[in-house]
Amino acid sequence: MQLSKNSPGALLASLISPNKNKPRLLLVTGPRGSGKTLWCMDLAGRAHARGLNLCGLVSPSIFLNDKKIGIGLKDLKTGEQNRLAYRKGDEEGDIQTQDWQMVAETMEWGNSVLERIDTCDLFILDEIGPFELEHGIGLVAGLDIIDAAKDFPCAVVIRPSLIKKALTRWSWSEVIDLSSEVY
Repeated sequence: MQLSKNSPGALLASLISPNKNKPRLLLVTGPRGSGKTLWCMDLAGRAHARGLNLCGLVSPSIFLNDKKIGIGLKDLKTGEQNRLAYRKGDEEGDIQTQDWQMVAETMEWGNSVLERIDTCDLFILDEIGPFELEHGIGLVAGLDIIDAAKDFPCAVVIRPSLIKKALTRWSWSEVIDLSSEVY
């Protein structure tokens, strides 16, 4: 099996040996269902296997009988996970989106995890979306980490509709587009 140039396995070595003059920021994008979270979790698994000091958050889907019923929020350092969202109409949530009801307490927890990050070998954040980039709510502590241009590499999931805004904000970043990948 040949690895894609955008696969986590192919990119890990270059991510953990960045140019010290400029932090490495990968913006991982692709349409719904393209595997952005799976890509991040694969990258995290490979980083853990290499013994790297990993930090950040991923948002794995929660399924019941092959139906996506929710979204979790998982701390990559500790493995702790909380429920971030319920399918709209299934449960009560604090913040409504088109399809989901978001849990404000989990977002607060996620921000507290992000605020405690000082240094690591690799930072992953799944995802920065309209809440953060357009409304200044959500996992805004993640924006602070990226904006501060820390000396560690970052992989951040960004929706395709927000990629231009993200590239304007972080002009030094590189884009990994999973829409053409088989993941």
